Amino acid sequence: MTDKQKMDLLQGTLDMLILKAIDFEPMHGFGISVRIRQISREVLQIEQGSLYPALYRLENRGWISSSWGVSENNRKAKFYRLTAAGRKQLVVETANWERLSGAINLVLGTT
Repeated sequence: MTDKQKMDLLQGTLDMLILKAIDFEPMHGFGISVRIRQISREVLQIEQGSLYPALYRLENRGWISSSWGVSENNRKAKFYRLTAAGRKQLVVETANWERLSGAINLVLGTT
């Protein structure tokens, strides 16, 4: 896969990835995208045009909360953290993903 190729995420998958990225510690938006890219070994690259609307949506649903702070490079940044409702939703989203990916593997004959 070249750097210019991008993988489209299934609807709702981005929400799960964001929730997982901030599961251990609060992070600012850029940090979330970096974490997802690093953990996916550079396969998943979340564009700002997708990330920030998702963060607003998750905050409106009560799954994450935000507060202003200072980033590691001494800039003002909005940090996002998982709420109790977000932790519950992460469990639901992870179970749904495991069921979906298992079914896709069955269809592909790779299980």
